[in-house]
Amino acid sequence: MTWQARGVVEQRLEFVVQAELEEETFSELCRRFGISRQTGYKWWNRYAESGADGLADESRAPHCRSQSIPEKIQARVVKLREEHPTWGPRKLRASLGQREPDVHWPAASSIGDLLKREGFVHGRKRRRRTPLYSQPLAHADAPNRVWTADYKGWFLCRNGQRCDPLTIVDACSRYLLLCRAVERTDSQHTRALFEAVFRAYGMPEAIRSDNGAPFGSPAPGGLSRLSVWWIKLGLRHERIDPGCPQQNGRHERMHETLKQETAKPPQSNIPKQQRAFEQFEQCYNWERPHEALQYATPGAVYQPSQREFPSRLPQMEYPDEDLIRSVSPGGYFSWKHQPVFVSEVLGGERIGLRETDDGVHEVYFGPVLLGWFDAIDRSFVADSGPRRRKRKK
Repeated sequence: MTWQARGVVEQRLEFVVQAELEEETFSELCRRFGISRQTGYKWWNRYAESGADGLADESRAPHCRSQSIPEKIQARVVKLREEHPTWGPRKLRASLGQREPDVHWPAASSIGDLLKREGFVHGRKRRRRTPLYSQPLAHADAPNRVWTADYKGWFLCRNGQRCDPLTIVDACSRYLLLCRAVERTDSQHTRALFEAVFRAYGMPEAIRSDNGAPFGSPAPGGLSRLSVWWIKLGLRHERIDPGCPQQNGRHERMHETLKQETAKPPQSNIPKQQRAFEQFEQCYNWERPHEALQYATPGAVYQPSQREFPSRLPQMEYPDEDLIRSVSPGGYFSWKHQPVFVSEVLGGERIGLRETDDGVHEVYFGPVLLGWFDAIDRSFVADSGPRRRKRKK
């Protein structure tokens, strides 16, 4: 309990005088004044050492600032922040600790206060953000299980040239495998870049992308010429739901950092912009600590894949019970000497027809269900989701 409202020093002096009289026990005296024995002895001892002056409250200001940062340490923090303007206190502390583990670096909160004092942080209105949807990538629990790929939104360099960066990331380690401005975003140019990455790092088990070109198309199964190539290589193509970029949230977050550090403002031309991308790639992989990796860098976590890029593209294999048909360059397969259109995307490929009942066949390209072929009226209906077409009676 605390001292009562009337003059605190007077109460303490009265308490000490009553204690010296020894007319009641010390415990009873403390109880009467509403204080603990520990508090009573504290004021008794102070009076014995300094007289009545010792009963006044002492300053509660700390003898030294426990959170003060030495000037040399402040200079190191400020210098690193100037080199990486988008890094927050925790990333700065983790990076400094990795570079010089023997130095006692201040807490992230103290670094945050320093950044505010130095004018690096400015208050801004908070915006409500949609949380990143990461659950579908829960299976990316080891390097090369899933790679994510996307074209970052295009922008203009200062000379008016359009810049379209293709980015490829390992979903587990967040390792940025490629950040390249491409001449065209078609299947041919995209495939050439993926082939270079496959030769350098091996191949993943799956690739996740959106549904836009060149990754997807309106063709059956959402296939594009690029995804057909992936499937022939034995890769699983995961496509996010239309209009749901948050399902590729890790990749979108990397794009936000890429934009802040390389395109605000953009460079004067494409070659200089590409050099900025390469510098970002080096920093992102080997210098920038990542919170989701317990502040390790992606380069410290990533390991190349053991699945090598084949020297020869394999043919698609099907179960023995399937009827195999070749697709013409125009997108047709033959059924009893009659052409049946399936898709130009599959021109030159082999498809499998698997009979279910009453002359209806499921049509596959490798593991991908394309739709249903009715052998009676010789019509093909593409798969449009969970509903399956039934043959008209």
